[in-house]
Amino acid sequence: MRRTEAPGDRVTREALQSGMMRYLLPWAALPVLLCAADSSVDHVTITGSDLKQMQARLASVGIASVYGGAHSNHATEMALVSFPDGSYLELMGIPPNAEAEAVARHVWAKFLKENAGPCAWAMREKNLAAEVRRLKAAGVAVSAPVESGRTRPDGVRLEWETSDVGGETRGRFFPFLIQDRTPREQRAFPQGKPVTKEFRGVTRVVIAVRNLDDAIQRYRQAYGVPRPIKQVDKSLQAHLALMGDLPVVLAQPLNAGSWLAERIERYGEGPCAFVLAAANPGHFHAAAKTRWFGAEISWFDEEKLGWRLGFEAAR
Repeated sequence: MRRTEAPGDRVTREALQSGMMRYLLPWAALPVLLCAADSSVDHVTITGSDLKQMQARLASVGIASVYGGAHSNHATEMALVSFPDGSYLELMGIPPNAEAEAVARHVWAKFLKENAGPCAWAMREKNLAAEVRRLKAAGVAVSAPVESGRTRPDGVRLEWETSDVGGETRGRFFPFLIQDRTPREQRAFPQGKPVTKEFRGVTRVVIAVRNLDDAIQRYRQAYGVPRPIKQVDKSLQAHLALMGDLPVVLAQPLNAGSWLAERIERYGEGPCAFVLAAANPGHFHAAAKTRWFGAEISWFDEEKLGWRLGFEAAR
């Protein structure tokens, strides 16, 4: 028997939601969550026109990267910072010998040419075909898997399959999906180990959205997560929503004149910042700090870096 929810009940429910979510979900949603539980952050992509400059800027805040090689598209090359959990930051730039037509055709051409910074993100899948079927069954648009790859500077060939989710530009609102055809360790750990152990992995992907409630509904449809916890961050100038156990924070601009609103106007909805899990947050300089959902979030110097990257204590 269902009773009417009182205002006090709502507060209690939201406060306990993250710890009790699996008990509050309808049984009908369990198959969706069990399949989605096989997914985890594969990598997040930061775009720019000059890869070496991007690497130098990241090094200026204390994070080293390694060159990963050119993609097979004749348009881009990449460097990465991989973490012990297998996720990594991908810095993607345009190599000097890139084919102009190939660059113009690239799905992220605007982001690359305009040094947009945070651009996209990917979830790694143990069974890509099964996740594609699950999303389609949930009524979410998803493309058939497509093969791709690149060759590392040491000659090792890497191959994978990807699928795009949601109908928007790849990896923008929803993550794109990826499954390796060659050993994943060769892609994530080109040196045979994580590039750094100062950070455990990528913990939060911040997605800039026009309408928070609409975005929440789309994520709930795709991943079966419960109603989110919300808060306002005046320093980020955003209404925020934490999407259950997903590594996703949705961010709607507080006002039309904010940097977030301007970014959405220029690039559309998509990643605007990433947050890492720091093994020892005190090792790094925080240019600014805030609190999200009870956790302290520190931000690297945006002026030095050229984009927004945060860190929090590893849990």
